[in-house]
Amino acid sequence: MSNTTIWIHGFHAVEAAFDEGSVVQIWLNDQRLDKRAQAFLAKLKDQKVPVNMVNQKMLESKTGEEARHQGIAAEVRVMAAKNENFLFELLEEQSSPLLLILDGVTDPHNVGACLRSAEAFGVHAVIAPKDRACGLTPVVRKISSGSSERVPFVEVTNLARTIDDLKARGVWLAGLAGEATETIYEANLTGAMAIIMGSEGEGMRRLTKEACDFLLKIPMEGKIESLNVSVATGAVLSESHRQRFHKRKK
Repeated sequence: MSNTTIWIHGFHAVEAAFDEGSVVQIWLNDQRLDKRAQAFLAKLKDQKVPVNMVNQKMLESKTGEEARHQGIAAEVRVMAAKNENFLFELLEEQSSPLLLILDGVTDPHNVGACLRSAEAFGVHAVIAPKDRACGLTPVVRKISSGSSERVPFVEVTNLARTIDDLKARGVWLAGLAGEATETIYEANLTGAMAIIMGSEGEGMRRLTKEACDFLLKIPMEGKIESLNVSVATGAVLSESHRQRFHKRKK
């Protein structure tokens, strides 16, 4: 699996894709002739990107009727999801990989936000099951703000088997769970490590939790009992990054 194409919409998303050189073609509403549209058309004038002036109905055939497309859509080249073979090749190249496993996270906004945190804190790959989970949808790609093109997203057919394979290759597994006694600030999050985040409502599945080498929690004040999965992901990845690269000097 290498590259594929999808349709995106909205001026900000299309302009960003154009600047990255990933646009295949652009569809613009033939009634959209305001300054912003004219300025973008001028920018495209000397570029080899086809621009098709289309009516509202044709545009919505690509974006959906409910989308806030702003009168513009584009077909863009994107990185497709990877498979287990890619993951194991990656492990051969990285001596201390940092992986993020999303166990049944279904909300595309959360997956996109997790990808942003993954890029920010140096995750080498994000792993998710193919079934009963959210993949690399257009919403995920939009929310990730480009991180989906820079952080490999690995879809596996059997997460339990992949976890066993990771452990056999020397990767430690740390799962976030509210009932854990050890906090993310007490644990050692360096070395070959996979951080496992459970689904929005139920957390990690039983078999996934049992496969973890240790369970961790995020200490919190006040009356809040839990955090959104993307917020919690950012917290634990930030601590892992601190331990790996920014240890306090004595």
